[in-house]
Parts: sequence; structure tokens; C-alpha cells
Amino acid sequence: MGVLDRFRLDGKVAVVTAGSKGIGRGIALALAEAGADILITARGRAALDESCVAIEALGRRAVGLVADATDAEAMRQVAEKAMAAFGHVDIWVNNAGGQPDGKVRPFLDVDAENFTAQVDLNLTSVWAGTRAAAPLLSEGGSIITISSVASRRGLHANYALYAALKSAIVSLTTSLAAELAPRLRVNAVAPSAIPTATFRETMGVTEDTQDSLLPHMGIPLGRWGAPEDVGAAVVYLASPAGAFVTGECLYVTGGM
Repeated sequence: MGVLDRFRLDGKVAVVTAGSKGIGRGIALALAEAGADILITARGRAALDESCVAIEALGRRAVGLVADATDAEAMRQVAEKAMAAFGHVDIWVNNAGGQPDGKVRPFLDVDAENFTAQVDLNLTSVWAGTRAAAPLLSEGGSIITISSVASRRGLHANYALYAALKSAIVSLTTSLAAELAPRLRVNAVAPSAIPTATFRETMGVTEDTQDSLLPHMGIPLGRWGAPEDVGAAVVYLASPAGAFVTGECLYVTGGM
């Protein structure tokens, strides 16, 4: 097999949670372009349908399911529906994460309700997705979780809990890789700032004004990351090109 062929995913099936927008959509489209059929989940139907159309335009089959990534039973049903639709599942991407209400706050202002919501979105979702996926994934399958550059260097003030949870994902990835080997590989991808709609909402900027933040982000490559950058990293880890990689976190940060 030639080196470029090793990045192909023809005949594979991937599940991407929170895959209808932003980074998740970029991941789903990258996997589809590499040859995989895709099941994506999200909490709303409209964006799911639009993303499924985009996947099908690449010549791949697509299924969109409304599901809560933090709900273990919902993720179990997603795994079963993926098996029913495609007959097998080879790749599972735990992509759900972020700020539940789109707001950042000092750690001492994180009340019990917000604490639980952040833990659910950023860590419980990984537990729920991995428990659903691991028993059903094909031999040699791949579980990939989206972490953050915050996992190794923290972020600005007001992100303490988020950074801690993203660090937990990296630790969990290392442990799961050992636990699920040699049948499955488990890795993480940690992006830096990707100016999706959610990012702009959280940072209080628009598409027209987001570049005003760039000089303050400390990105040596001097540009924003894109969902496609994350998608390319996921394709590498999911494909035969990454067949000897497990228990790792690939930082896609522009040098941060």
C-alpha cells in the first residue's frame, strides 16, 4: 500500500458526535472525503440534515440522528442504529464539548449547576460515547476524542474548569489505549482556537471582528485554525496511516 493510500478510509464507517456544525462538521466531511460513510449526531435537526447533504455530495452515505452526547442510553442507541444502518462501525469520534451556555466565568463563580453541566458536556460525553462504541467497533477500530490546547498549557483566566476537563480527556485516552489494546486504538486531538460560531459567541466577537483577537492568541503560525485542520488530524489517526499510534494526543495548535 502506497503512503497516500494509507490515508484512505474506503469501506469504513464513522460516528461523529456533535457532528453537524463547526469542528464536528469539519471532521465528518474530512472522514467522508477520505472514503468513510458517516453517522453524525446533534441536538437539532436542521443542521444535521444540511450536513448529511454535504456528506452525500462527496459520494458517501450519511445518517443524522438527534441525540444528546451526554446521555449514555442515547449513545448506546446511536451505536445500535449505526450498526443497523451500515452493518459495522470502525471509527468513533467523541467531539461534543465546550461551554454549555456559551459563557466563560471565573472558577469561583462556577456554581453547582454549571459545574455539572461542564463536566457532562466535556467528560461525561466521552464516557458515554466510549462505553457505547467500544463493544461494537470492528477489530482494529479507532476511538478519537477532541480535547484542547488547554489540556497542556491552560488558557486565560476563567477557563480553569474547562482546562481541567480537557486534561482529564488526555489522561483517559492514555489509560483507555492500554485497556482496549490490541483490539482498538484510542487517541485524542487537541486544537487551539478555531473560530466557529460557538467560539465567536463565547468570545463576544463576530466573523467580521474576530481577527482583532488574533494578535493576542499567541499562535506562532499567525493564523486561525480551521475545522479542516482538525479533520485532517482525525483522518490520520483513524486511518491505516496511524495504525501504530495509540494513547497519544495530537496537538493541532499552530505552535501554541
